[in-house]
Formats: sequence, structure tokens, C-alpha cells
Amino acid sequence: MRTELRAIKEQFATPRRTTIEEVEFEADIEALIQREDMVVTVSHAGYIKRVPLSTYRAQRRGGRGRAGMAMREEDFVSQVFVASTHAPVLFFTSSGRVYKLKVYRLPLGTPQARGKPMVGLLQNLVQGEGISTVMPLPEDEASWVNDTVVFATANGYIRRNALSDFTDVRTNGKIAMKFEGEDADDRLIAVAVCGDGDDVLLSTHNGRSIRFPVGDVRVFAGRSSVGVRGIRLLADDRVISMSILRHQEIEPEIRDSYLSMAAKRRRAMGEESEIAAAAVEDEPSEGDGEGEASPTSEIALSDEKFEELAAREEFLLSITEKGFGARSSAYDYRITGRGGQGLINMTLAKRNDHVVAVFPVTHKDQIMLVTDGGTVIRCPVFDIRMARRPSQGVVVFKVGEGEQVVSVARLGDMGDENGVDDNGSDGGGGSNDDAPPPAPSES
Repeated sequence: MRTELRAIKEQFATPRRTTIEEVEFEADIEALIQREDMVVTVSHAGYIKRVPLSTYRAQRRGGRGRAGMAMREEDFVSQVFVASTHAPVLFFTSSGRVYKLKVYRLPLGTPQARGKPMVGLLQNLVQGEGISTVMPLPEDEASWVNDTVVFATANGYIRRNALSDFTDVRTNGKIAMKFEGEDADDRLIAVAVCGDGDDVLLSTHNGRSIRFPVGDVRVFAGRSSVGVRGIRLLADDRVISMSILRHQEIEPEIRDSYLSMAAKRRRAMGEESEIAAAAVEDEPSEGDGEGEASPTSEIALSDEKFEELAAREEFLLSITEKGFGARSSAYDYRITGRGGQGLINMTLAKRNDHVVAVFPVTHKDQIMLVTDGGTVIRCPVFDIRMARRPSQGVVVFKVGEGEQVVSVARLGDMGDENGVDDNGSDGGGGSNDDAPPPAPSES
């Protein structure tokens, strides 16, 4: 045996061409991750997953699509976006912590899979702590320097930071906003990326809203404070939502004339009643929220000016606990100074009702409403007629006895029930190919 081994050694002996080195902890694992577009799906109950975009093949117009994310009765898809496997995603919690995960670290699933709970992906989450915002960001973190992010709390405070403050986030999270002392009972309700040409709209539980330019809030250098007062709350009121709108510089007379002309055109088309257009009650004046608004005289607008304002117009939808909703023009929410009581958003006293959500919508959007009894309804936005602010709204959801709406989500233009027909089967009506994922939406 010794002789045979020596013969093999002499015949096949060649120097090793590769080296073996101990570099286990020096290798960059991201270098091994292929760049690929992923469809990230977040559910209302806090489940998340990623599916390769290539899984969804294009379908011809008019198709029924395919079965999407498997859901329980009380759950639904609340947010969908497409991002690269190397793109970062920030998770902000209600207690003010932030976590950052690359898309490739999110659970991989099939289009029919429900996903995994986000609380299982994030470390050190305390009991009762929820996820306030899931924010996908550009892969190039160097570009974050030009952006800012706005925080809003339930007690009416607002803070603005450079987005670059959150480039270095460890796996166990990072304090994005510290609640202590007098602010210990406060919580983070929304986070959004904004630019200098945007406005912030804060809406409260008791039906008030305030709109002010982002520039009214300075960029904070630290992350420990809750910021400055965004809206002055009364009694037991609290902030329930924050929206980012495009800043609009419009004279009050032009604004009122446009809203009046738009209402007349909708009435002519049967989209708005005379009562709805005239249901504008007294509201606080601009600034401190006391007194009545001074009337403005309408002026005639040219068709060119009207079309210009219509192209820039945004719309806001408000939903109450008792299932009433009102859709209004964002022009109706005039820009005021930060820190006031705001304007009346909806008339609630007659029904002893409260607002649960206010957010921007488009005509093709759909919304999902959930009650504390687990009942869910999905309806298109265009079924909710337009009305001037403030309005009592119309019935969107007939809630059951003792139930109330606790959550509302905007689904965007998502087509026919995620591709599932009335019998619960997918496919049919178009092509046998898979349907593309729904467009990104806000929650």
C-alpha cells in the first residue's frame, strides 16, 4: 500500500492552485444576494412577505388575475410595493423605535402565502407595541441626504428630521422618538417622507384638521424630543392621522370660486346634491381657531384657470366610527399656521360620532373598513359623493349593533378582488397567465 501511494503521489503531484483562508466574518453576505425586484406585501394584521416580481406575468386587459395573499376574514392587504432585494425598509413602532431590514431579509413566500408576522422579525418589541409605518426607501442611501422625514404623535406634536439620521440602524432597533416625562403617555401614529414643497395635514379624533407648510417645522438635529406643537388639542381629543399634500398657493377668492364651480358641474352630472353643496357650517377662523370665517366673494374663473386648478386638485376622505364618510377637495382645507386648533373637518355632534381616519384618495381607489367585531367591508371611493367641508357625510358601512369602525385602509386601484371571483376560484375571463401585482398604496 505504501508503494502504491508513493507511485500515485509521484504521478499526480501538482501544487495547490487555491488557498484556504479564515475569512468567515469578513465576507459581505450582500455580495452573494442577487439583485432582483420583489413584490412586498403587508397585511392589516401585521403579516409581511416578499414574492419575486417575475412570478407575476402580464395578463391581457380584462382578465380576472389569480388568487393573491391568503387572508383570514378580519385581515386584508394594506400595503404593496415593489423594491430591489438590496433596498432598505424602515419599520417605525408606536413607542418610537425604528428598525431597518433589507428586502432580502423579509420572508420569501408564494403569491398565495400569508407571510410571517412582523413582530417575529424585529427584536425587542414590547407587549402592546405596534408597527405605525412601513417605509420602503431608495437603495442608494447617499441620496437620503436630500430628503426629510416627518413624525406625528397622538398628542399633537410634530418633528422633522433628515432621513440620513436613520442610515445606521442596528438589528435591535434605534430610538427614533423618545417618550418620557410629560410625554410618557404619547405615542407615534405616523411617519412620512416629505419635501420642502409639501404641506402637513393633521386630523383629530373629534373632527378637526389643520394644514400647514412643512417649512414651518425646522429640521431637528436630535432624535430624543417629540418636536413642536402641530395642533392644539381640546379636552380628550387626539391626533389619528397625518397626510402629506402638495403645497398650493391659491387666493381665497379663487379657491372658493373653483370649489363652487366644481360643485355646480358635479350637480349637473348628478354627482352631488344641492343640500350637500350647501352644507357648510360656521367654522373657526384661520390661525387660532376662534371666531367665524370671514366670507369671501367669488370671482369668475376662465376655463383655462379651472382646468389648471382641477389638474392640481387632491382629495381627502374622512371615515367615522359609525361608518359615515365624506370626500372633500384638499382646496377646502386652507393653509394656516402651525399650532392652532385647526378647522372643522366633519360635523359629528348630532350623531355623537368620532373620526377614525383621514387620508388622500383618488377616484379609482378602494378602501377597506374593519370594525371591532371583526367585520370587514371593501368599497370603491367613487361611491362616496363629494361634499364641501364640513359635512356630516354619507353611510359607507352599516355597522352592527354595538360595533364601531376601528381601522380604515386605502387599497389603491387593485382591480377585481385580487383576482378571486365570487366562487373563490382564480383565473378565467382573460388569459391563463398570472396577473401583475396591484399598484403601491398607502395605509
